[in-house]
Amino acid sequence: MLISNAYAASGTVNDVMGFLPMIVIFVLFYFMLIRPQMKQAKQHKLMLEALKAGDEVATTGGIVGKVTKVSENFVSIEIAASTVVNVQKHTVQTLLPPGTLKSI
Repeated sequence: MLISNAYAASGTVNDVMGFLPMIVIFVLFYFMLIRPQMKQAKQHKLMLEALKAGDEVATTGGIVGKVTKVSENFVSIEIAASTVVNVQKHTVQTLLPPGTLKSI
């Protein structure tokens, strides 16, 4: 009685328009944050799988050295002459170009 029929009928359109900003924010969030992070994680996983002895790497802790042995979960890295450290495989952050250690 107090609400006109025209206003009551247009309520469903207003409900959809009310959710539109939330949908747009979710789509932007996906394309700007989630998708690039998934792509980067996939590239990191592929790099770890291709890791082999002789590669020069840098770890997340800042250790730079040459890979001497690769196992399922650990990597042995030679950081100086006859100094080898074992680190977890997932801590290898970057595969360096060959010859990087000679310039250090």
